[in-house]
Amino acid sequence: MRPEIHLALHHVRAAELRAEADAYRLAAAARRPRNLRTRLGWTLVEVGLRLAATPKPAAAIP
Repeated sequence: MRPEIHLALHHVRAAELRAEADAYRLAAAARRPRNLRTRLGWTLVEVGLRLAATPKPAAAIP
């Protein structure tokens, strides 16, 4: 194979990989806020449940 053809194929493949990585990055960026909202929501639920739980009796200090 001639070096020019090999180099041209390399550039085409590199461009395809860059486009695929950009698409993946954009999809991941679109998912982030929802994941953050979900984690925050469940954290708030957990805090609320801890606050609503009956308090344990205080241990006596000898």
